[in-house]
Amino acid sequence: MDQVKPTALFETTGHGADQGRRTPADIQSTSIEIPLVVDLDGTLLCTDMLHESFFASVQQGLRHHWSTMTALRSGKAHLKAHLAGASTIDPDLLPYNSDVLGLIRDAKSKGRQVFLATASDRSHADAIAAHLGLFDGVFASDGSVNLSGAAKSSVLIEALGDRGFDYVGNGHADLPIWSHARKAYVVTNSPAFKRKVELLCGPIEYIELARPSLRAWLKALRIHQYAKNGLIFVPLLTAHAYAPQYVLKALLAFVAFSLCASSVYLLNDLIDLRADRQHPTKQLRPFASGTIPLAHGVIAIPILLATAYVLAASISLLFTAVLTGYFALTVAYSFTLKRRLMVDIVVLASLYTIRVVAGAAALPVVPSEWLLAFSMFTFTCLALVKRYVELALRIDRELPDPSNRNYRLIDLPIIGALAAASAFNAVTIFALYVSSSAVVGMYRHPELLWLECPILMYWLSRMVLLAHRRVVDDDPIVFALRDRNSRVCGVFMIAIVLIAS
Repeated sequence: MDQVKPTALFETTGHGADQGRRTPADIQSTSIEIPLVVDLDGTLLCTDMLHESFFASVQQGLRHHWSTMTALRSGKAHLKAHLAGASTIDPDLLPYNSDVLGLIRDAKSKGRQVFLATASDRSHADAIAAHLGLFDGVFASDGSVNLSGAAKSSVLIEALGDRGFDYVGNGHADLPIWSHARKAYVVTNSPAFKRKVELLCGPIEYIELARPSLRAWLKALRIHQYAKNGLIFVPLLTAHAYAPQYVLKALLAFVAFSLCASSVYLLNDLIDLRADRQHPTKQLRPFASGTIPLAHGVIAIPILLATAYVLAASISLLFTAVLTGYFALTVAYSFTLKRRLMVDIVVLASLYTIRVVAGAAALPVVPSEWLLAFSMFTFTCLALVKRYVELALRIDRELPDPSNRNYRLIDLPIIGALAAASAFNAVTIFALYVSSSAVVGMYRHPELLWLECPILMYWLSRMVLLAHRRVVDDDPIVFALRDRNSRVCGVFMIAIVLIAS
């Protein structure tokens, strides 16, 4: 590794006569007390800037990804500089560790110098230091040297002296630095890592890092969204395929779709970090808030997807093909289609309908064209309600047009009208189905199915009206599961189908 002078990696962020570069001697001579040096990734931040910049730039196309692989071959420092230049990170939106911020502010109140020392690219480090206004200087990677581990240790020793600083860090890369620090501040939740630090360092103070809870993971996986996969059981109901082997296949299909959907939810949250952090409620999502590290999400995605495909393969090749189509469409939606006007609505409705097709493929039965048409109109209505709710929330909070959707606030009345039109088209399709010859041979009492129409009309119309009244939250499906009237409607509709059979 090339040796770089510390002055090439260090700048102050002060004002007036102190502004500009300082030599190691300048730093030591102006210190009132021993300086505090703070790491960035996983320490001051509840995230990692390399991961942040990667996901912030991931949608820039194949040319960007090719240049990223080229940058990686030139070394990690060059990769960080490349991704930093290709991404836009707002320091105000990043999740900070409040305990570390408190430690920094306490040191400043005692007249100590505080320095930021990070393996992240200088552009990110400088922006964060300027935003916080708490640091007397910044050590950072510069595009040629990755300031991590031994490299960071040697630079700090040259600038501040052996045992001439206290250091706040969080990981194995910080072990060489703690071994030369007067005191170690360790941000961790690992007993094994604590024992390793204690073998190298003198005085140690621990800053406990909360482990990602089961509740946080369930929220990230969006377990509550699994109810949508209940559509897989619709062909079981409409085809009257109640034999145990069909029920088992439907259950396996439900689990496979749920795991596949969770993998895409994680991917979507990683891509949408900036937009989620700007959203009034989505900013609380585990990745956006820093509750779960981004790296954990990257690991979880292939595990979930692989498990889903193992289950799919145990059902049938046809079901596996449908699951693949669903996954491909959801990934396309996450990367590009959700930003295309009305295309996102059609795709969302199609994703719901694919669940019905998947349920039919698992049994296997041939899905009715009436059922597929009914599903498309019903879920087009609900997708429009979802967009209506999102825009209404922005209007009520006086927020600008969404940056990650191709809709404007002035579109709200049109979206409401389209939702109502889709709702009544769905009821019309169902009425035509009930009056068709296909029903006569499938049900003992087909005339009872007419009772479904007023219930459908009531439920869909009420959903549109409640969205207009700002009663429905972000997702109409989740709202329906919590809403007493919606649950009663669902029970009556299932009961009618069973009695008619």
